[in-house]
Amino acid sequence: MLVPARHGSSRFPGKPLADIGGRPMVVRVAERARASGAASVAVATDDERIARACAAHGVRALMTDPAHASGTDRIAEAARALGLSPEAIVVNLQGDEPLAPPELVAAVAARLAAEPEASLATACHRLADEAEAANPNVVKVVLDSRGHALYFSRARIPHPREPGGVWYRHAGIYAMRAAYLAEFTRLAPSPLERTESLEQLRALWHGHRIAVLVWPRPIPPGVDTPQDLEAVRTIAA
Repeated sequence: MLVPARHGSSRFPGKPLADIGGRPMVVRVAERARASGAASVAVATDDERIARACAAHGVRALMTDPAHASGTDRIAEAARALGLSPEAIVVNLQGDEPLAPPELVAAVAARLAAEPEASLATACHRLADEAEAANPNVVKVVLDSRGHALYFSRARIPHPREPGGVWYRHAGIYAMRAAYLAEFTRLAPSPLERTESLEQLRALWHGHRIAVLVWPRPIPPGVDTPQDLEAVRTIAA
């Protein structure tokens, strides 16, 4: 399992090093990854400060190019450095997900393992609130009959022509085959990806199948802002 963590963030610089109960957030995430039963866990970072913090807590860190445009590019470089086989399943657990349930992490990896025709697997949960469904900061996913992603959007999809409807919030945890990671770095960004600012649309645009695990409970959100961090600190206390 690989945890991408960069120091520079437009909304929250230094976020991976934010303290949560005496340990940096990125270390908390690595601990969640270990608790999932992953065969190995490493942080892929662009910053020596993050690498040093990981080392101080016994977490392996791999240095990657600071110019990477996305966490997936960073994970792809780390996967190459590890010499993973094309069939290997790599879980990408974002470095700002300190509340990710370990059992969810394991289940997403198992979902991909059970779907040989899929290149990726991810997770979602049902939204109970229509206001959340209408919030553009909440990414929604539409599924087909086999639980594969048809589309991801910031819009409220499907659009309800009549009262009522079912919406699923996408959670940004991914399991990916190493062969897909190697290909991803060569795929051109898609027009849909640019429009929605959602990287997973690149995979769909280029014909890759994404298996989606529907989690029966709300999945805790990640940390995007200092306000989110305070909420996480309260939960983790």
